[in-house]
Amino acid sequence: MKTKELATVAKQASRKLAVASAASKNRALVAMAEALERRSAEILVENAQDVAQGRKKGLSGAMIDRLYLDESRLQGIASSLRDIAALPDPVGEVVEGWRTLEGLQIEKVRVPFGVIAVVYEARPNVTVDATALCLKTGNSVILRGGSDAYRSNRILAEVITGAALEAGLPGDCIQFVLDKDRAVLVDLLQLKDYIDLVIPRGGESLKEFLLENSKIPVIYAAGGNCHVYVDKSADLKQALDITINAKCQRPGVCNSAETLLVHEAVAPKFMPTVVQALLERKVKLHVDARTKELLGENASKVSRATERHYATEFLALEMAVKVVDDLEEAIEHIARYGTGHSEAIITQDLESSRRFAEAVDAAAVYINASTRFTDGAVFGLGAEIGISTQKLHARGPLALRELTSTKYVVTGKGHVR
Repeated sequence: MKTKELATVAKQASRKLAVASAASKNRALVAMAEALERRSAEILVENAQDVAQGRKKGLSGAMIDRLYLDESRLQGIASSLRDIAALPDPVGEVVEGWRTLEGLQIEKVRVPFGVIAVVYEARPNVTVDATALCLKTGNSVILRGGSDAYRSNRILAEVITGAALEAGLPGDCIQFVLDKDRAVLVDLLQLKDYIDLVIPRGGESLKEFLLENSKIPVIYAAGGNCHVYVDKSADLKQALDITINAKCQRPGVCNSAETLLVHEAVAPKFMPTVVQALLERKVKLHVDARTKELLGENASKVSRATERHYATEFLALEMAVKVVDDLEEAIEHIARYGTGHSEAIITQDLESSRRFAEAVDAAAVYINASTRFTDGAVFGLGAEIGISTQKLHARGPLALRELTSTKYVVTGKGHVR
């Protein structure tokens, strides 16, 4: 099917899906979960081929981790479908309502966007997550996954599309772009009369490509150059635990910490300890001169940080480190290098925490907690399609409500103006 035809049938299906009952959408989501479980062996065979090809191609460990599926991860994806089915349906929700002086009743109501195109890289789980969230919110979805996960994405799309059809949803509400040619993606991005929104799920290069080439509005869920700042009043045990978790628990994801900033007042005590702990966990460190002077025999095990390191989202067991004079320098550093994703301060000082929370421009700001918590499910929002690092129309986890627009329903009694 050509790109325009694909978008046309998705648009037509979206009109039927927009008025589908919550019960019918939920039945489809449960049927999709059951189909994934039933056909798990087939899915894992296809995924194993993608992983093998990725290793042969030399994909990084972080990319392989995102690409890889096993029984446990597949079961987690199926469970997330059931979780989404159990969530309240936002479509039709009255956000607010009031009566005007003239007696008009005005209600602001949540409605689907229509057609959402999701463009993503080596993340086969996005095929299912994005589809589930779009269907729950009454949106048709066009899936354009990366070539590294092509086999996995194709079979996942086949399985969940068949299940949605059997459950009674309109057949064309899920569209998978089979052609891997990037020119086809560019064609897709021109179809503003058929597609209402584009969401990228990947790194900065994908985001920039879509912003440059799309005639359709883009909400980008892109990269995270996240920081942990250890203030002079920090509980250093907390600071150590949070730093290790934020960097090491799953380094290949966008909410992992990439830079550690430490106040000069606690650096002599904290730096040797945290550097030793990170080195023991095989983290490659790039440090400033002030840090290196504090490390003793470990000074030879780290490299000097450059501008490039502070600007890099490593997505690996790699981290930049810097001693800062004070809270204000930490805030300035984050403003210069951060990507607006997740930023953390470790402090026991209320004024410092308030200043950090107010001054740092990010989707999520943490006080004495790891950046790894930025996640729709962890926030209690259910699954999310990504973390928006922009400000229009949504910021932070793109969950169900963020995948709807609104319209005003105005009721009168023969009113004229």
